[in-house]
Amino acid sequence: MVLQHSDRMDSLFSPQTSWVSGPIIVGAGPSGLAVAASLREQGVPFTMLERADCISSLWQKRTYDRLKLHLPKQFCELPRMPFPEHYPEYPTRRQFIDYLEDYAAKFDINPKFGHTVLSARYDQTSGLWRVRASSAAGDEMEYIGSWLVVATGENAESVVPDIPGLDGFGGQVTHVADYKSGEAYRGKKVLVVGCGNSGMEVSLDLCDHGAKPAMVVRDVVHVLPREVLGKSTFELAVLLMRWLPLWLVDKILVLLAWLVLGNLAKLGIRRPTVGPLELKNATGRTPVLDYGALARIRSGEITVVPGVSRFGKGFAELADGRVITLDAVVLATGYRSNVPQWLQGNDFFNKDGYPKAAFPNGWKGESGLYAVGFTRRGLSGASADAVRAAKDIGRVWKEETKPTKKTAACHRRCISVIF
Repeated sequence: MVLQHSDRMDSLFSPQTSWVSGPIIVGAGPSGLAVAASLREQGVPFTMLERADCISSLWQKRTYDRLKLHLPKQFCELPRMPFPEHYPEYPTRRQFIDYLEDYAAKFDINPKFGHTVLSARYDQTSGLWRVRASSAAGDEMEYIGSWLVVATGENAESVVPDIPGLDGFGGQVTHVADYKSGEAYRGKKVLVVGCGNSGMEVSLDLCDHGAKPAMVVRDVVHVLPREVLGKSTFELAVLLMRWLPLWLVDKILVLLAWLVLGNLAKLGIRRPTVGPLELKNATGRTPVLDYGALARIRSGEITVVPGVSRFGKGFAELADGRVITLDAVVLATGYRSNVPQWLQGNDFFNKDGYPKAAFPNGWKGESGLYAVGFTRRGLSGASADAVRAAKDIGRVWKEETKPTKKTAACHRRCISVIF
Protein backbone atom coordinates (compact mmCIF):
# COMPACT_ATOMS: atom_id res chain seq x y z
CA MET A 1 0.00 0.00 0.00
CA VAL A 2 1.15 3.57 -0.68
CA LEU A 3 0.38 6.62 1.47
CA GLN A 4 -0.15 9.99 -0.17
CA HIS A 5 1.39 13.17 1.26
CA SER A 6 -1.03 15.57 2.96
CA ASP A 7 -0.90 18.34 5.52
CA ARG A 8 -2.51 16.05 8.08
CA MET A 9 0.00 13.30 7.41
CA ASP A 10 2.99 15.65 7.60
CA SER A 11 1.85 16.85 11.01
CA LEU A 12 1.96 13.28 12.32
CA PHE A 13 5.63 12.71 11.47
CA SER A 14 8.25 13.29 14.11
CA PRO A 15 11.60 14.80 13.00
CA GLN A 16 13.12 11.31 13.31
CA THR A 17 10.67 9.59 10.97
CA SER A 18 10.37 9.90 7.20
CA TRP A 19 7.73 8.44 4.92
CA VAL A 20 9.01 7.15 1.57
CA SER A 21 6.32 7.01 -1.10
CA GLY A 22 8.39 4.62 -3.23
CA PRO A 23 11.04 2.03 -2.43
CA ILE A 24 13.83 2.45 0.11
CA ILE A 25 17.09 1.51 -1.62
CA VAL A 26 20.02 0.54 0.59
CA GLY A 27 23.34 1.02 -1.20
CA ALA A 28 24.56 3.49 -3.84
CA GLY A 29 26.92 1.21 -5.72
CA PRO A 30 26.34 0.13 -9.34
CA SER A 31 23.44 -2.13 -8.28
CA GLY A 32 21.61 0.61 -6.41
CA LEU A 33 22.22 3.11 -9.19
CA ALA A 34 20.85 0.67 -11.78
CA VAL A 35 17.62 0.19 -9.78
CA ALA A 36 17.24 3.91 -9.20
CA ALA A 37 17.69 4.76 -12.89
CA SER A 38 15.15 2.12 -13.92
CA LEU A 39 12.67 3.48 -11.35
CA ARG A 40 13.29 7.06 -12.43
CA GLU A 41 12.33 6.20 -16.01
CA GLN A 42 8.95 4.99 -14.74
CA GLY A 43 8.38 8.05 -12.57
CA VAL A 44 8.60 6.07 -9.33
CA PRO A 45 10.06 8.06 -6.40
CA PHE A 46 12.64 6.48 -4.09
CA THR A 47 14.98 7.19 -1.21
CA MET A 48 18.53 5.83 -1.41
CA LEU A 49 20.61 5.36 1.75
CA GLU A 50 24.40 5.11 1.48
CA ARG A 51 26.81 4.82 4.42
CA ALA A 52 29.78 6.35 2.55
CA ASP A 53 30.13 9.94 1.36
CA CYS A 54 30.08 9.07 -2.35
CA ILE A 55 28.50 6.70 -4.83
CA SER A 56 30.21 3.37 -5.47
CA SER A 57 32.55 3.64 -2.51
CA LEU A 58 34.10 0.24 -3.31
CA TRP A 59 35.44 1.57 -6.62
CA GLN A 60 36.27 5.04 -5.31
CA LYS A 61 37.93 4.14 -2.00
CA ARG A 62 38.72 0.43 -1.88
CA THR A 63 40.36 -0.39 -5.20
CA TYR A 64 43.98 -0.22 -6.33
CA ASP A 65 45.22 2.30 -8.87
CA ARG A 66 45.96 -0.07 -11.75
CA LEU A 67 42.56 -1.80 -11.67
CA LYS A 68 40.61 -2.09 -14.90
CA LEU A 69 37.33 -3.79 -15.65
CA HIS A 70 38.11 -7.46 -16.08
CA LEU A 71 35.47 -7.92 -18.78
CA PRO A 72 34.84 -5.99 -22.01
CA LYS A 73 32.82 -2.83 -21.43
CA GLN A 74 29.69 -4.07 -23.23
CA PHE A 75 29.23 -6.64 -20.44
CA CYS A 76 29.63 -4.03 -17.69
CA GLU A 77 27.34 -1.16 -18.69
CA LEU A 78 24.33 -0.28 -16.58
CA PRO A 79 20.75 -0.10 -17.94
CA ARG A 80 19.85 2.71 -20.33
CA MET A 81 23.37 4.12 -20.73
CA PRO A 82 26.28 2.61 -22.68
CA PHE A 83 29.89 3.52 -22.06
CA PRO A 84 31.29 6.42 -24.13
CA GLU A 85 32.53 5.23 -27.52
CA HIS A 86 36.04 6.55 -26.88
CA TYR A 87 36.48 4.34 -23.80
CA PRO A 88 38.84 1.39 -24.35
CA GLU A 89 37.53 -2.18 -24.34
CA TYR A 90 38.62 -2.53 -20.70
CA PRO A 91 37.94 0.82 -18.98
CA THR A 92 40.24 1.94 -16.19
CA ARG A 93 39.15 2.39 -12.60
CA ARG A 94 38.96 6.17 -13.09
CA GLN A 95 36.96 5.86 -16.29
CA PHE A 96 34.46 3.54 -14.63
CA ILE A 97 34.03 5.94 -11.71
CA ASP A 98 33.45 8.81 -14.16
CA TYR A 99 30.88 6.67 -15.95
CA LEU A 100 29.02 5.97 -12.70
CA GLU A 101 29.03 9.65 -11.71
CA ASP A 102 27.68 10.62 -15.14
CA TYR A 103 25.06 7.89 -14.76
CA ALA A 104 23.90 9.26 -11.40
CA ALA A 105 23.74 12.78 -12.85
CA LYS A 106 21.81 11.70 -15.95
CA PHE A 107 19.09 9.99 -13.92
CA ASP A 108 19.08 12.59 -11.13
CA ILE A 109 20.07 10.10 -8.44
CA ASN A 110 20.85 11.85 -5.16
CA PRO A 111 21.56 9.40 -2.32
CA LYS A 112 21.45 10.34 1.33
CA PHE A 113 25.17 9.97 2.03
CA GLY A 114 26.56 9.16 5.44
CA HIS A 115 23.47 7.12 6.34
CA THR A 116 24.38 3.74 7.83
CA VAL A 117 21.46 1.33 8.05
CA LEU A 118 21.22 -0.12 11.56
CA SER A 119 18.22 -2.35 10.98
CA ALA A 120 15.45 -3.07 8.52
CA ARG A 121 12.35 -5.07 9.36
CA TYR A 122 8.93 -5.69 7.92
CA ASP A 123 6.08 -4.57 10.16
CA GLN A 124 3.35 -7.18 9.80
CA THR A 125 0.73 -4.95 11.41
CA SER A 126 1.07 -2.03 9.02
CA GLY A 127 2.38 -3.99 6.04
CA LEU A 128 5.34 -1.61 5.72
CA TRP A 129 9.12 -1.70 5.95
CA ARG A 130 10.80 0.18 8.79
CA VAL A 131 14.45 1.07 8.22
CA ARG A 132 16.54 2.65 11.00
CA ALA A 133 19.66 4.54 9.96
CA SER A 134 22.22 6.76 11.66
CA SER A 135 23.61 9.81 9.90
CA ALA A 136 27.22 10.97 9.83
CA ALA A 137 26.21 13.63 12.37
CA GLY A 138 25.04 10.94 14.77
CA ASP A 139 21.32 11.50 14.32
CA GLU A 140 19.05 8.49 14.02
CA MET A 141 16.26 8.37 11.44
CA GLU A 142 13.57 5.87 10.61
CA TYR A 143 12.40 5.50 7.01
CA ILE A 144 9.04 3.84 6.37
CA GLY A 145 7.82 2.54 3.03
CA SER A 146 6.16 -0.26 1.13
CA TRP A 147 9.28 -1.63 -0.57
CA LEU A 148 12.85 -2.38 0.43
CA VAL A 149 15.59 -2.88 -2.18
CA VAL A 150 18.76 -4.45 -0.77
CA ALA A 151 21.59 -3.27 -3.04
CA THR A 152 24.58 -3.42 -0.71
CA GLY A 153 26.09 -6.15 -2.87
CA GLU A 154 28.53 -8.98 -2.44
CA ASN A 155 31.52 -6.84 -1.41
CA ALA A 156 30.26 -4.80 1.53
CA GLU A 157 32.83 -5.94 4.11
CA SER A 158 36.48 -7.02 3.87
CA VAL A 159 37.25 -10.62 4.81
CA VAL A 160 40.25 -10.91 7.14
CA PRO A 161 41.28 -14.52 7.79
CA ASP A 162 42.16 -15.71 11.26
CA ILE A 163 45.76 -16.88 10.76
CA PRO A 164 47.72 -17.77 13.90
CA GLY A 165 50.36 -15.19 14.78
CA LEU A 166 49.24 -12.51 12.32
CA ASP A 167 48.72 -9.97 15.10
CA GLY A 168 52.32 -10.44 16.19
CA PHE A 169 53.85 -10.26 12.72
CA GLY A 170 55.24 -6.80 13.41
CA GLY A 171 55.38 -5.63 9.78
CA GLN A 172 52.78 -3.88 7.67
CA VAL A 173 49.58 -5.90 7.17
CA THR A 174 47.14 -4.48 4.60
CA HIS A 175 43.90 -5.76 3.18
CA VAL A 176 43.65 -5.33 -0.58
CA ALA A 177 40.79 -2.87 0.07
CA ASP A 178 43.43 -0.45 1.41
CA TYR A 179 46.16 -1.27 -1.13
CA LYS A 180 46.71 1.43 -3.74
CA SER A 181 50.08 0.87 -5.40
CA GLY A 182 53.24 -1.19 -5.11
CA GLU A 183 55.34 1.97 -4.91
CA ALA A 184 55.20 1.88 -1.10
CA TYR A 185 56.64 -1.65 -1.14
CA ARG A 186 59.64 -1.06 -3.40
CA GLY A 187 62.49 -3.38 -2.44
CA LYS A 188 60.42 -5.20 0.20
CA LYS A 189 59.53 -8.87 0.57
CA VAL A 190 55.76 -9.04 0.45
CA LEU A 191 53.48 -12.03 0.99
CA VAL A 192 50.20 -11.81 -0.93
CA VAL A 193 47.62 -14.06 0.72
CA GLY A 194 45.13 -15.08 -1.97
CA CYS A 195 45.35 -16.00 -5.63
CA GLY A 196 42.13 -14.67 -7.10
CA ASN A 197 42.02 -11.83 -9.61
CA SER A 198 43.04 -9.31 -6.93
CA GLY A 199 45.86 -11.48 -5.60
CA MET A 200 47.30 -12.07 -9.06
CA GLU A 201 47.03 -8.43 -10.07
CA VAL A 202 48.49 -7.08 -6.83
CA SER A 203 51.41 -9.51 -7.15
CA LEU A 204 52.00 -8.22 -10.68
CA ASP A 205 51.76 -4.61 -9.48
CA LEU A 206 54.29 -5.28 -6.73
CA CYS A 207 56.68 -6.68 -9.36
CA ASP A 208 56.25 -3.63 -11.53
CA HIS A 209 57.27 -1.44 -8.58
CA GLY A 210 60.39 -3.36 -7.64
CA ALA A 211 59.02 -5.38 -4.74
CA LYS A 212 59.62 -9.11 -4.18
CA PRO A 213 56.22 -10.78 -3.89
CA ALA A 214 55.36 -14.31 -2.87
CA MET A 215 51.76 -15.38 -3.55
CA VAL A 216 49.88 -17.94 -1.47
CA VAL A 217 48.08 -20.53 -3.60
CA ARG A 218 46.37 -22.77 -1.08
CA ASP A 219 43.48 -24.18 -3.12
CA VAL A 220 42.82 -25.25 -6.68
CA VAL A 221 42.00 -22.38 -9.03
CA HIS A 222 41.03 -21.88 -12.67
CA VAL A 223 43.30 -19.45 -14.52
CA LEU A 224 42.19 -18.46 -18.02
CA PRO A 225 43.80 -16.16 -20.59
CA ARG A 226 42.03 -12.82 -20.72
CA GLU A 227 41.90 -13.10 -24.50
CA VAL A 228 42.27 -15.84 -27.10
CA LEU A 229 43.37 -14.71 -30.56
CA GLY A 230 42.37 -11.16 -29.72
CA LYS A 231 38.91 -12.18 -28.52
CA SER A 232 37.79 -11.83 -24.90
CA THR A 233 37.63 -15.26 -23.26
CA PHE A 234 34.41 -14.23 -21.52
CA GLU A 235 32.85 -13.08 -24.78
CA LEU A 236 33.89 -16.36 -26.38
CA ALA A 237 32.25 -18.31 -23.55
CA VAL A 238 29.01 -16.34 -23.94
CA LEU A 239 29.02 -17.04 -27.68
CA LEU A 240 29.67 -20.77 -27.24
CA MET A 241 26.91 -21.13 -24.65
CA ARG A 242 24.35 -20.06 -27.22
CA TRP A 243 24.96 -23.30 -29.07
CA LEU A 244 26.65 -25.74 -26.70
CA PRO A 245 25.91 -27.21 -23.27
CA LEU A 246 27.79 -25.77 -20.31
CA TRP A 247 29.90 -28.89 -19.70
CA LEU A 248 31.21 -28.79 -23.25
CA VAL A 249 31.97 -25.06 -23.09
CA ASP A 250 33.93 -25.75 -19.89
CA LYS A 251 36.01 -28.40 -21.64
CA ILE A 252 36.76 -26.01 -24.51
CA LEU A 253 37.81 -23.25 -22.08
CA VAL A 254 40.12 -25.57 -20.15
CA LEU A 255 41.67 -26.83 -23.41
CA LEU A 256 42.24 -23.27 -24.64
CA ALA A 257 43.77 -22.33 -21.29
CA TRP A 258 46.16 -25.29 -21.51
CA LEU A 259 47.14 -24.38 -25.08
CA VAL A 260 47.69 -20.68 -24.31
CA LEU A 261 49.02 -20.79 -20.75
CA GLY A 262 50.57 -24.24 -20.59
CA ASN A 263 50.68 -26.68 -17.69
CA LEU A 264 50.20 -24.53 -14.61
CA ALA A 265 50.74 -27.42 -12.22
CA LYS A 266 54.46 -26.98 -12.85
CA LEU A 267 54.10 -23.48 -11.38
CA GLY A 268 52.29 -24.70 -8.27
CA ILE A 269 48.82 -23.82 -9.57
CA ARG A 270 46.39 -26.76 -9.74
CA ARG A 271 43.10 -26.69 -11.63
CA PRO A 272 39.82 -27.89 -10.08
CA THR A 273 38.23 -31.02 -11.51
CA VAL A 274 35.00 -29.06 -12.00
CA GLY A 275 34.94 -26.73 -15.02
CA PRO A 276 35.25 -22.94 -14.56
CA LEU A 277 31.65 -22.07 -15.49
CA GLU A 278 30.12 -24.93 -13.52
CA LEU A 279 32.21 -23.96 -10.50
CA LYS A 280 31.16 -20.33 -10.88
CA ASN A 281 27.48 -21.29 -10.98
CA ALA A 282 27.77 -23.64 -8.01
CA THR A 283 29.98 -21.62 -5.65
CA GLY A 284 30.36 -18.12 -7.06
CA ARG A 285 34.14 -18.59 -7.43
CA THR A 286 35.24 -16.55 -10.42
CA PRO A 287 37.97 -17.85 -12.76
CA VAL A 288 41.17 -15.81 -12.65
CA LEU A 289 42.00 -13.95 -15.84
CA ASP A 290 45.73 -13.68 -16.53
CA TYR A 291 47.05 -10.15 -17.10
CA GLY A 292 50.71 -11.06 -17.13
CA ALA A 293 51.24 -12.52 -13.66
CA LEU A 294 51.95 -16.01 -15.02
CA ALA A 295 54.91 -14.73 -17.04
CA ARG A 296 56.35 -13.21 -13.85
CA ILE A 297 55.82 -16.50 -12.02
CA ARG A 298 57.70 -18.35 -14.76
CA SER A 299 60.55 -15.83 -14.58
CA GLY A 300 60.78 -16.24 -10.82
CA GLU A 301 59.81 -12.63 -10.06
CA ILE A 302 56.68 -13.91 -8.30
CA THR A 303 57.12 -16.93 -6.03
CA VAL A 304 54.18 -19.30 -5.54
CA VAL A 305 53.92 -20.75 -2.02
CA PRO A 306 51.39 -23.05 -0.31
CA GLY A 307 49.16 -22.08 2.59
CA VAL A 308 50.44 -20.30 5.71
CA SER A 309 50.49 -22.28 8.96
CA ARG A 310 51.38 -19.33 11.17
CA PHE A 311 53.08 -15.97 11.32
CA GLY A 312 55.85 -14.86 13.63
CA LYS A 313 57.88 -11.71 14.09
CA GLY A 314 58.91 -10.88 10.52
CA PHE A 315 58.30 -14.34 9.07
CA ALA A 316 55.68 -16.83 7.89
CA GLU A 317 55.77 -20.58 8.34
CA LEU A 318 54.27 -22.32 5.31
CA ALA A 319 52.16 -25.46 5.17
CA ASP A 320 55.13 -27.44 3.82
CA GLY A 321 57.30 -26.46 6.79
CA ARG A 322 59.39 -23.79 5.06
CA VAL A 323 59.92 -20.44 6.76
CA ILE A 324 60.16 -17.22 4.73
CA THR A 325 61.19 -13.79 6.00
CA LEU A 326 58.89 -10.91 5.16
CA ASP A 327 58.57 -7.15 5.40
CA ALA A 328 54.84 -6.87 4.67
CA VAL A 329 51.63 -8.85 4.06
CA VAL A 330 48.78 -8.01 1.67
CA LEU A 331 45.53 -9.87 2.31
CA ALA A 332 43.80 -10.47 -1.03
CA THR A 333 41.17 -12.50 0.79
CA GLY A 334 38.06 -10.97 -0.67
CA TYR A 335 34.83 -9.50 0.62
CA ARG A 336 31.46 -10.59 1.92
CA SER A 337 27.86 -9.42 2.17
CA ASN A 338 26.80 -7.60 5.34
CA VAL A 339 23.05 -8.12 4.97
CA PRO A 340 22.70 -10.48 7.99
CA GLN A 341 24.00 -7.68 10.21
CA TRP A 342 21.00 -5.42 9.63
CA LEU A 343 18.11 -7.19 7.86
CA GLN A 344 15.90 -8.61 10.59
CA GLY A 345 13.14 -11.21 10.77
CA ASN A 346 13.51 -12.41 7.20
CA ASP A 347 14.64 -15.74 5.78
CA PHE A 348 15.00 -14.65 2.15
CA PHE A 349 18.77 -14.33 2.64
CA ASN A 350 20.98 -17.13 3.92
CA LYS A 351 23.52 -16.81 6.76
CA ASP A 352 26.17 -15.65 4.27
CA GLY A 353 24.01 -12.76 3.09
CA TYR A 354 22.94 -14.12 -0.29
CA PRO A 355 19.41 -14.87 -1.50
CA LYS A 356 18.55 -18.52 -0.90
CA ALA A 357 16.94 -18.81 -4.33
CA ALA A 358 19.42 -19.43 -7.12
CA PHE A 359 19.86 -17.11 -10.12
CA PRO A 360 17.70 -15.99 -11.90
CA ASN A 361 15.10 -16.24 -9.12
CA GLY A 362 16.91 -14.48 -6.28
CA TRP A 363 15.82 -10.93 -7.04
CA LYS A 364 12.38 -10.91 -5.37
CA GLY A 365 11.31 -11.91 -1.88
CA GLU A 366 8.00 -11.46 -0.09
CA SER A 367 6.28 -8.35 1.25
CA GLY A 368 7.98 -5.91 -1.11
CA LEU A 369 11.56 -7.14 -0.57
CA TYR A 370 14.01 -7.08 -3.49
CA ALA A 371 17.69 -8.02 -3.83
CA VAL A 372 19.96 -6.57 -6.51
CA GLY A 373 23.66 -7.28 -6.95
CA PHE A 374 23.82 -10.74 -5.41
CA THR A 375 23.85 -12.88 -8.55
CA ARG A 376 27.62 -13.57 -8.48
CA ARG A 377 27.45 -12.71 -12.16
CA GLY A 378 29.06 -9.30 -12.09
CA LEU A 379 27.61 -6.06 -13.38
CA SER A 380 25.53 -7.72 -16.11
CA GLY A 381 23.77 -9.90 -13.53
CA ALA A 382 23.16 -6.91 -11.25
CA SER A 383 21.73 -4.88 -14.15
CA ALA A 384 19.37 -7.68 -15.12
CA ASP A 385 18.02 -7.93 -11.57
CA ALA A 386 17.74 -4.15 -11.31
CA VAL A 387 15.52 -3.96 -14.37
CA ARG A 388 13.32 -6.82 -13.10
CA ALA A 389 12.95 -5.29 -9.65
CA ALA A 390 12.19 -1.78 -10.92
CA LYS A 391 9.63 -3.05 -13.41
CA ASP A 392 7.88 -5.07 -10.72
CA ILE A 393 7.84 -2.18 -8.25
CA GLY A 394 6.69 0.25 -10.93
CA ARG A 395 3.76 -1.95 -11.88
CA VAL A 396 2.49 -2.19 -8.29
CA TRP A 397 3.27 1.46 -7.48
CA LYS A 398 1.26 2.76 -10.43
CA GLU A 399 -1.67 0.54 -9.51
CA GLU A 400 -1.67 1.50 -5.86
CA THR A 401 -1.24 5.22 -6.39
CA LYS A 402 -4.55 5.40 -8.22
CA PRO A 403 -6.75 7.38 -5.80
CA THR A 404 -9.68 5.30 -4.55
CA LYS A 405 -11.86 5.30 -1.44
CA LYS A 406 -10.32 1.98 -0.45
CA THR A 407 -6.81 3.43 -0.70
CA ALA A 408 -7.76 6.40 1.48
CA ALA A 409 -9.16 4.06 4.12
CA CYS A 410 -5.96 2.00 4.06
CA HIS A 411 -3.92 5.16 4.48
CA ARG A 412 -5.86 6.15 7.59
CA ARG A 413 -5.40 2.68 9.05
CA CYS A 414 -1.63 2.73 8.39
CA ILE A 415 -1.25 6.13 10.00
CA SER A 416 -3.05 4.96 13.10
CA VAL A 417 -0.93 1.80 13.58
CA ILE A 418 2.43 3.43 12.84
CA PHE A 419 2.10 6.70 14.67
